[in-house]
Amino acid sequence: MEPQPVGLKVLNIASAVLLAAATYLVFFYAPMEAVMGQVQRIFYFHVANAWVGMLGFLAAAIAGIAYLRMHDLKWDILEQASVEISLVFFIITIVTGSIWAYPAWGTWWTWDPRLTTAAILEMIYIAYLLLRQGIEDSERRARFGAVYTLIGGLSVPITFMSIRLFRTIHPALIGTASAAAQGGFDMNPRMLVTFLFGLLTFSVIFASLLWHRIRLGRMAEKVEQMKLEIMQ
Repeated sequence: MEPQPVGLKVLNIASAVLLAAATYLVFFYAPMEAVMGQVQRIFYFHVANAWVGMLGFLAAAIAGIAYLRMHDLKWDILEQASVEISLVFFIITIVTGSIWAYPAWGTWWTWDPRLTTAAILEMIYIAYLLLRQGIEDSERRARFGAVYTLIGGLSVPITFMSIRLFRTIHPALIGTASAAAQGGFDMNPRMLVTFLFGLLTFSVIFASLLWHRIRLGRMAEKVEQMKLEIMQ
């Protein structure tokens, strides 16, 4: 196995330091929300996970476009890596959202437009990974993945905009001065600092994990090529 690049080692350390700092800000710097109390603190992790989850799905769509233009399997590796990592972040988003929803809404889950579109988004990319497993030829698999993620990527803006397009009880804290939705709240300056720091932290963690997964994907591709050469 190739040694880790210096840049990746720096990202690993930065991820750990930033996560520790973000955790401190969430529990000791950000003030307790007046209505929801301590459970509101999960909001910082909930939104940060959603941010990098959607970011990864969009990155997969861009990688799909790049593959269709250049037919280089490195873009397929990036695409698959982005989807796998984003799926994990998005599952965490749904779980943390449910924990936050119970005291705010009185239920762990409701078929609210934002929750419904988020669940559909998750299933779209789970299906992507399952369907890839049924295609043995690497070139066909890459073409299928590129087209699928390009179409599937349309669900990302739909999920993001769902709380603005439909009647919903999910709070919209970005792009509006109103926190009228049930469970909504206004952020004071210390909350905003914690929120933005969380987005930065999870973006760095995503970049670190993506780099690791790309390296693993490249090694898997080499193994697959060696198997083909032996079979010939």
